[in-house]
Amino acid sequence: MNTETYKNPYVVADAAPSERASFIRRTYAHLGGAIAAFIAIEYLLFQTALPTKSLQWLSAGRFSWLIVLGGFMAVSWMADKWARSSTSPAIQYTGLGVYVLAEALIFVPLLAIASRMAGDIIPMAGLITLLLFAGLTFTAFTTRKDFSFLGGILKIGGFVALGVMVAGAVFGFNLGLFFSGLMVAFAAAAILYSTSNIIHHYGTTQHVAAALSLFASVAL
Repeated sequence: MNTETYKNPYVVADAAPSERASFIRRTYAHLGGAIAAFIAIEYLLFQTALPTKSLQWLSAGRFSWLIVLGGFMAVSWMADKWARSSTSPAIQYTGLGVYVLAEALIFVPLLAIASRMAGDIIPMAGLITLLLFAGLTFTAFTTRKDFSFLGGILKIGGFVALGVMVAGAVFGFNLGLFFSGLMVAFAAAAILYSTSNIIHHYGTTQHVAAALSLFASVAL
């Protein structure tokens, strides 16, 4: 965690029970707001021609997805930096808002493909995600174990996954169900890491950054 940002010397795990409870309430209230905003933005976007146009653009070239992914990573980095800012609450909320909007935009072609193939797969994926997130969050809070060691594994795994996706785009091979299964396991580890991280390494005033981190894991 950047020591030049939030000045609160107490991490959530070491804070008084009342402070810890307040942090958790604020974090998950912001997370709920972010998810609600994401759903609302998706609904509005699907009332436009964007889903069809995005699919047309992405199908025009094999490197289109890589361009989208690169732009999304840049926006994510900037949004996370803003959310961690100690200078202004407005900048923190701007970071969270920009990240939610970026996620909503990148989800448009994904949801369009899913709805064309099998419309019922979207609510099913949402339900599975909710159950997975609830179970892993319960694990992180009840065991009080610090899962920070997963950070290095996730970083390496992320680069490997990105390399495989680049190779798939360059050589035109299908990544298949096995790769999808590995990415589900990767996402589960990311949820566990993010939840543990906000408990053991975030200050009690970092609820906006914590909500962004959790939202990113849920979206993944």
